[in-house]
Amino acid sequence: MLTDFYTLENHQKTDDGNFSANIKLNENHEIFKGHFPGNPVTPGVCMMQIVKELTEEFTGKKLFLKSASNVKFMAIINPYETPNLQLQLTVSETDEEVKVKNTTSFGETIALKLSATYKK
Repeated sequence: MLTDFYTLENHQKTDDGNFSANIKLNENHEIFKGHFPGNPVTPGVCMMQIVKELTEEFTGKKLFLKSASNVKFMAIINPYETPNLQLQLTVSETDEEVKVKNTTSFGETIALKLSATYKK
């Protein structure tokens, strides 16, 4: 859905069964021309979509957002200043749904905290 918006640089499954990923935002993407001209900010909905897409990548399942809670945008993500993001995902699955807790950061700064439930 976010064609050419970001690149998954690398990812790994941690020893405790969680996932970590490093992505790089495409600072030249069309979204940044309108959000906002001269002072680009990564839209929160795009960050939520990235979490969904990475969860799909890690679980191998097509998912649909059922609910999101504790969504906290804690820092502005400017693709020119901080294009490299680290995402930590704690994923738990049942037969019907996938729950994920995410923390997205750049350097020592936490930019997003999100808990979401997806239906399979």
